Amino acid sequence: MMSVTGKSIDFAGKNLVSCGCSSNASFDRYTVRNYAKVNSKGCAKGCGARKLVCCKRRSTQCRVSSMKTAEPTVNGGTQAIEGLTRGLGLKGYSEAPITPARLYEVVADDLLTLNKNLQSIVGAENPVLMSAAEQIFSAGGKRMRPALVFLVSRAIAELHGLKELTVKHQRLAEIIEMIHTASLIHDDVLDESDLRRGKKTVHQMFGTRVAVLAGDFMFAQSSWYLANLENIEVIKLISQVIKDFASGEIKQASSLFDCDVQLDEYVTKSYYKTASLIAASTKGAAIFSGADSAITEKMYEYGRNLGLSFQVVDDILDFTQSAEQLGKPAGSDLAKGNLTAPVIFALEKEPKLRDIIESEFCEVGSLDEAINLVKSCGGIERAQELAKEKADLALQSLQCLPQSVFRLALEDMVAYNLQRIA
Repeated sequence: MMSVTGKSIDFAGKNLVSCGCSSNASFDRYTVRNYAKVNSKGCAKGCGARKLVCCKRRSTQCRVSSMKTAEPTVNGGTQAIEGLTRGLGLKGYSEAPITPARLYEVVADDLLTLNKNLQSIVGAENPVLMSAAEQIFSAGGKRMRPALVFLVSRAIAELHGLKELTVKHQRLAEIIEMIHTASLIHDDVLDESDLRRGKKTVHQMFGTRVAVLAGDFMFAQSSWYLANLENIEVIKLISQVIKDFASGEIKQASSLFDCDVQLDEYVTKSYYKTASLIAASTKGAAIFSGADSAITEKMYEYGRNLGLSFQVVDDILDFTQSAEQLGKPAGSDLAKGNLTAPVIFALEKEPKLRDIIESEFCEVGSLDEAINLVKSCGGIERAQELAKEKADLALQSLQCLPQSVFRLALEDMVAYNLQRIA
C-alpha cells in the first residue's frame, strides 16, 4: 500500500473501479459490461443506459467482476487497485486486457462517423493534403481524444435525460482530432522523426515543406470550424490549447540536456504538450452537454490528470519497450536531450548520470549506459508512482457523474493507461 494525496490506494491486477454508489446500493460492473457488449449500439444512441444505474441492490459495498470488495474513499466512492508495491499487476483486468476497441464500444457509431468525416474535412481542397491526411490518419492512432468527447458527452447526457448528441459534439470531436494530428505532424518535423507508430512520417513521405504546410492547414481548418461553433467559452478553451502547444515546444527546446530541470517544470511542459488538449476535450464536451460549471471543471480535471498520467506512462515506455513496440527508436527522448520523469528522478540518486547527459552522449555506448542507470536508480518506479497519482486524481473527478456504461468506459481509460506499464 502507498499513500497518494492523503489516502491509501490499492492497485489490483484485475480490478479498478471508482464509483459513487449510495449507501443503499451496489453496482455490479460485470453485469453492466456484458450489457454494454450486447447493447452497445443501443447504448451509444442513449437508449436504456440509465436503466443500468443500480442493477443489483444488496449492500453498502460496490463490487467488481472478481467479487472483491473495494475500499471506500474519503468522498464515498470506491477504488480497488491492488498490488502497487508488487509491481503494478494490471495485466489481467475483468477477464481480459483492456483494448481501445473495448473502451470505445459504447461510442462506436460516433467514432465511425468521425472517421468518415475526417479525411474529407482535411483534404477535400487539395489532393496533396488528402494524401498527407491519409498517411497520418491511417497510422494506427487510437482516436482517444474524440472518444473522450463522446464518452463525456454521453455520460453527462444521463443527467439530463438526453438521447442524442448534437452536431456540435461531433464537430468538436473532429476539431480536437485535427488539432492533435497537426501537432503530431509538426512534432515529427521538429524532432526529425522518421517513424510514427511504425510508419513513415508525413515529412518523410512528402518532404518537410508539405508536412509543415499540412500541419498549418489543419490548425487553420480546425480554427475555422471552431469559430463556427459560436460558443465563446469553447473557442477560448481550444484556442488556449494551440497556444499551449507552442509554449510546450519552446520549453522543451530551451531545456535540452539541462540536468537541473525540476519535476514541476516537466509537469508543466507535459500539460502544455499533452494534457491541455485532453482537458479541453473533456471540458468542451461537458459544456456542449449543458453541464453546470462545477461538473465542467471536474471534467477538465479528469482530462488534465488523465493526460498527465498518459504522458508519464509514454515517457516510461521510452525506456522499457523495444523499438518495434514503440514504433520509433527506444530511448529517443533521452538521446535528443529531452529529460523526462524517469531521468529527473534518477538524477537525484546518480551523479554519474549527470556527467553522461551533459556530455550529450559523445562517447560510444554512453546512451545505453545512461538508460541502464535510469533503470537501476529507481527512476522507472518513481515515475510509475507519479502516473498512478495522476490516475487516482482523474478517477476522483468522475464521481460527479451518474453510473452508466459511459462512466465505466471513462474509468477504464485510466486502467488501460496503467496497463501499458504493467
